[in-house]
Amino acid sequence: EVQLVESGGALVQPGGSLRLSCTTSGFIFKDFHMAWLRQAPGKEFEWVSGINRAGDVTTYADSVKGRFTISRDNDKNTLYLIMDSLKPEDSAMYYCAKGGRFGPRGPGTQVTVSS
Repeated sequence: EVQLVESGGALVQPGGSLRLSCTTSGFIFKDFHMAWLRQAPGKEFEWVSGINRAGDVTTYADSVKGRFTISRDNDKNTLYLIMDSLKPEDSAMYYCAKGGRFGPRGPGTQVTVSS
């Protein structure tokens, strides 16, 4: 059974930083591209970032480019998202997805950016 579990979300002040993690099981992690998505209340899912299988090619939405960093540890079957210079508009539920933006997702972790 494919399982993805996000963690690391929190309430943080504008300008702050967070590191999200996504632990996975039930599939060969290193064989799949991975992605982070987010959904704010009342809005559609937004693709945030993607990473290839080896972890050496990364892509970002314009809204987070230069502030977020995606990475992966194929030995630990874990995906990461480091978020710096957080803004209130980054507040959302964050999800990791197997195989890209349309793949199965975890239950999500809440990120709230507010003073």
